[in-house]
Amino acid sequence: MEENRSSSNDVRVHVQNIQQEFSNLKEHLREDIAKINDPQGKALFEVSAEVIGGLEKAFHDFENRNEEAWRQNS
Repeated sequence: MEENRSSSNDVRVHVQNIQQEFSNLKEHLREDIAKINDPQGKALFEVSAEVIGGLEKAFHDFENRNEEAWRQNS
């Protein structure tokens, strides 16, 4: 993870880095679902992947100014 960190003060750089981290984590969670046998564990990982997907969408919407809240003062 450390190699993706930037000293840039440009929010877009950091948003893109975090989106990549979310994508990687979501993929990892979904891969692990197939590896575990515990149904509750599977559910936990699936819900976690969905939550991460929601955060990923929020960052995407911020980056693209898709929501009214992200268009104010820009």
